[in-house]
Amino acid sequence: MTLPLPDVQASSPDIKINLTRVGVNNVKKLVEVARPNGKRPVILISEFYIYVDLPSDIKGANLSRNFEAMYEVLEEALNMPIYEVEELCSEVARRVLQLHEYASTAEVGMKCEYMLKRRTPVMKISCQEPATIFAEAKAFRTDNNDVRIKKTIGAEIVGITTCPCAQELMRDKATEELTKRGVAKEDLVTFLDAVPLATHNQRGRGILSLEVKDDIKLPLGRIISIIEQSMSAKTYEILKRPDEAEVVATAHKKPMFVEDCVRAMAKRVVESFNELPDDSIVSIKQINEESIHQHDAVAERIASIGDLRRELKESDAGVA
Repeated sequence: MTLPLPDVQASSPDIKINLTRVGVNNVKKLVEVARPNGKRPVILISEFYIYVDLPSDIKGANLSRNFEAMYEVLEEALNMPIYEVEELCSEVARRVLQLHEYASTAEVGMKCEYMLKRRTPVMKISCQEPATIFAEAKAFRTDNNDVRIKKTIGAEIVGITTCPCAQELMRDKATEELTKRGVAKEDLVTFLDAVPLATHNQRGRGILSLEVKDDIKLPLGRIISIIEQSMSAKTYEILKRPDEAEVVATAHKKPMFVEDCVRAMAKRVVESFNELPDDSIVSIKQINEESIHQHDAVAERIASIGDLRRELKESDAGVA
């Protein structure tokens, strides 16, 4: 007769300390995201992490249960379409918490590359630009043993920023040179307003995410659009000469500090997501990879959307 194998993980540890997170990361899976109106689904190569908390009286978490929950949900997705990646994370988190009966919280997150289809501004040439999208769900066990979930959806988009400070220096220099050459002040101002002057550029990375309750829908396209609009210009994989001239001109007509990008995103979030409750959490970050320095410039804001609404209202009142 074969004796049952000992369940070492369920035994009591020598050092009884609670652990905040135990689990797995760098789990790569294919995820098929359905699209409405019969459009072809999007296939995402995704990287997951799955964690639970661990009480002090249990030696180790049964990590195979994490994979069991994920495989169950992904298998069901083959028969029932997934439209939002954050909903996938929510369902996995819910099942992970059910399987780990000793846990009070479960966290599931995913990150993947997503291709944005674009047309260049002048020649209208089709091209694709990579973006990073990410989602997270946190499941909490309530006092009456129900499960409450908060979810996050966000994106990281690359764009161009141009420096306002250096451009102003170049404007002063151009003004001085044109004045020496006898250009009338009125013509000088007209010219400088029409032709943007040189400045140094950065490749900017805008990162925006929103954390909400599980029953709230968050359109990913709206998040991506907010990030794209909050830099000096978009990037394009293919640029013919007319397109290149247009992108450079657009970027130099809209110079922005790294701080400007974060504030622009915050304002657009408030304007675009007016349906969200005040306790929704907004995380905004801009990273500019400097061209004339070896460092990066960084700005960040994490706040409730209610706080941002209040600050913008006070700002508008001050301007008025």
